[in-house]
Amino acid sequence: MKIGVLGTGMVGHAIGAKLIQLGHEVKMGSRTATNEKAAGWAKANGANASHGTFTDAAAFGEIVFNCTHGVASLEALKQAGAQNLKGKILIDISDPLDFSKGMPPSLSVCNTDSLGEQIQKAFPDMKVVKTLNTVNCNVMVNPSLLSGDHDIFVAGNDAGAKAKATEILKSWFGWKSVIDLGDITGARALEMWLPLWVRLMGVMKTPNFNLKIVK
Repeated sequence: MKIGVLGTGMVGHAIGAKLIQLGHEVKMGSRTATNEKAAGWAKANGANASHGTFTDAAAFGEIVFNCTHGVASLEALKQAGAQNLKGKILIDISDPLDFSKGMPPSLSVCNTDSLGEQIQKAFPDMKVVKTLNTVNCNVMVNPSLLSGDHDIFVAGNDAGAKAKATEILKSWFGWKSVIDLGDITGARALEMWLPLWVRLMGVMKTPNFNLKIVK
């Protein structure tokens, strides 16, 4: 499958490299076609890896992963172009973390809205599924890094898109438990977990941890 990955940070690199390992063709997108991080990633990941602009990656991908910094996601998607995203599944991994006042970060949107909702509203012809934003990028693509059972979540308006995202999570990335939080408003809860996640990372001295829901 041809997949577009928007974003050149740790998350984009981890997602893109895993997809290449699974045999997919991946184009990593950034603001410019000459981004050094994207070029380095493509060189390191072989013939099925390429890079270009956000527009290039969005047009290339049958499915698109949004791995951009949350505060820049809407602008990145505008650069990608609504025409290139129309009808496609966007797996939104971004978090609206605002580091403008230092650590710990705050959320640029929360409570009665979410970044996932803002993306869906701005691109109504795209099928947004919020997922994977609640764990570190290494755990995203390799949940077996953590011992025992633990959970990942999905939220989105389109049932078919969520089913495909769930298939990707389970069959490609190895997640055993995927909990559906309903429509895209579920992104509020997923994004508001991040302030606690950041605090826990500081206390636990590692980013490799996750939630297990018990009842």
